[in-house]
Amino acid sequence: MSKELVDIFFKMVRVSSESGEEEEFIAYLKDLFAKELKAECITDSYGNLIAKISAKNTTCTEPVFFGVHADTVKPGKNIEPVLKDGIIRSKGETILGADDKAGIAELFEAIRTADQHPPLEIVVSKQEEVGLLGSKNLDASLLKSKIGFVVDMDTLEDIVIGGPSYMTINVDITGKAAHAGMEPEKGISSIKAASYAISMLKEGWIDEETTVNVGIIKGGQVLNAVPEKTNVKVECRSQSHEKCLRQSNLIKEVFLTAAKSIGARAEVKMDLTIKASHISEDAKMVKVAKRAVSSVGLKPKVEVICGGTDASNYNEKGIETVVIGMGAKGEHTKEENIAVKDMVKGRDIIHHIFKELS
Repeated sequence: MSKELVDIFFKMVRVSSESGEEEEFIAYLKDLFAKELKAECITDSYGNLIAKISAKNTTCTEPVFFGVHADTVKPGKNIEPVLKDGIIRSKGETILGADDKAGIAELFEAIRTADQHPPLEIVVSKQEEVGLLGSKNLDASLLKSKIGFVVDMDTLEDIVIGGPSYMTINVDITGKAAHAGMEPEKGISSIKAASYAISMLKEGWIDEETTVNVGIIKGGQVLNAVPEKTNVKVECRSQSHEKCLRQSNLIKEVFLTAAKSIGARAEVKMDLTIKASHISEDAKMVKVAKRAVSSVGLKPKVEVICGGTDASNYNEKGIETVVIGMGAKGEHTKEENIAVKDMVKGRDIIHHIFKELS
């Protein structure tokens, strides 16, 4: 049965779907799900795929939600997967796309080969890798599920029951241009203002559940001019929503104060991409997930992470959602790979979930 799983995974990764360019892959899945799973498929106004599948060999009427995402990071075009010694990799010029096409393949094969399963509602979201945009913009009124699972964690043992609030902070600093060789004293360096601010920020782990990172700096246009404009992009994450807000406001004040101190001006825009969510470890689907992981011989590990997942948005929309693994390693790199045996275990974990909820 692993051959069919590998074959469908190979077909999926060969269809390019870098973030923002998922249409061809979503159309492929829409056709595949309709033909092979007898799914009722639609796309919402944002372009997310929603597939509804009737129950099989059960009288259960409550649907269960499963989320995966269609997009990959770059370089993700013209992927050519190779299988050697039980490990699947790309030929080396691209990522593999196991994140999250291994999750999609495992879910597809689990449904196709299951002896029984409850009614299913599948969402294949767009643009997960660039800010969870598909799940954020999903029309949840199209779904009836109250509980669900996102198949998108790397290690199969991990069950994620919480994620962070995530704030993006965009800072535009305006100084005053001047000739750097003739009259530098007449200029106000926007880069200097940005540097002052950044030097005062604590980065990395702020505490055990909060992180800050200055990710992008763009300033100046030519070497011989005092730079008038500089842009800085910062992110703040915290498993505590209140801490995320406090730290983000502190970052804003640091940039405003640093710019003002040398006569420059800073404009700061903050965007809360996701809000922290946390599910009790005693919740039904957490217990189901733990037993499912144990059923394939692994020791389940329940955790709250500072990485963003679609589950945060689904929880915000009223679907109590945990994240389970699909088995990939080295995601977002050209060394990305996945073992066939782990893909089989991923499929079997989903099989177990089906049986418990049927």
